[in-house]
Formats: sequence, structure tokens, C-alpha cells
Amino acid sequence: MTSIPTDYDSARAALTRLIPIAMSDTGQARRVANFLMAWWNGPDLGHFEIADLFGVDIGVANDITSVIGFLGRNDRGAVYIDSLGFAEEMQDIIARWRNPVGQGPE
Repeated sequence: MTSIPTDYDSARAALTRLIPIAMSDTGQARRVANFLMAWWNGPDLGHFEIADLFGVDIGVANDITSVIGFLGRNDRGAVYIDSLGFAEEMQDIIARWRNPVGQGPE
């Protein structure tokens, strides 16, 4: 059985790999962006379908799992991506994927 690290440093490292994917133009990009936006603000930006893990490479799925594990282990309440130092990157992802219809990827 493979163990996926869920500590703070591992979650941050996973995010440094996930964010460039979310900003790219691949099938995985949409899935990763949906995961990050659901974490940021699911009610307004949409939710992450668990089955989307089937549509990403194993390394990407492991990175998402690392972040989810970190969030689940945290005993200090809600943790959002901006508190981990990625607020600007998150704004870029939202701008890329949630533009008004006809002005960018959906």
C-alpha cells in the first residue's frame, strides 16, 4: 500500500504542482481547476466531482489526495488556499475558468 503524505509541507508542494496544471489547457486542467475552486468557494464556483479523479494522471490524483488529507487532518478549523500563500494564483485560476460565457474556457 502506498502512503500519501498529508502534512503541511506536502500539501504546499502538491499545490505548487497543481496550480500550473489548473492554468494550462489540458483535460486535466479543468478537473484540477474545479478541485481548487470548489475548495475556495464551492457554492459560487462549482463543486468537484470525485469521479474526476479517474480522469487525471496518478501523480495529479495523489497531489489532490495530499491536499484533501491535509485539510482533513487540520484541527484549527477551515484552511483555504490563500492562507497557504496562493491567493494571487487562485484569482488567476478563477479568471481563467469562470469568465462570463463567450469570454474564455467554461
